[in-house]
Amino acid sequence: MKFSESLKKNTDFRNVYNNGTSHANRILVLYVLANHTGRNRFGISVSKKVGNSVVRHRITRLIRESYRLHEEMFKSGLDIVAIARVSAKQASYQDIEKALLSLANLHSITIEKQMELF
Repeated sequence: MKFSESLKKNTDFRNVYNNGTSHANRILVLYVLANHTGRNRFGISVSKKVGNSVVRHRITRLIRESYRLHEEMFKSGLDIVAIARVSAKQASYQDIEKALLSLANLHSITIEKQMELF
């Protein structure tokens, strides 16, 4: 990821959960909090309820790749946490990509000129 770092520490995740705003759809829940650093930090959480380790890592890779390919669309200076729901197990890459971008639009964290993709 060119413009972003990974969100790794439990305290950082908790801070985003407790102080950020969230929107959800059938596949993902997206939490967003301003971090005032000029760079985005992106974290992914996939629970054991979703499936075994192979399924969880597949979903993680799909979410990370969909964020990476559209990274320039996101405003900077944000902590973003994507949480996969159980229905993400049957979702294709296109479904996850569409879910991530629609949640980003709900949060108003995308740059306006790129919106003609929908």
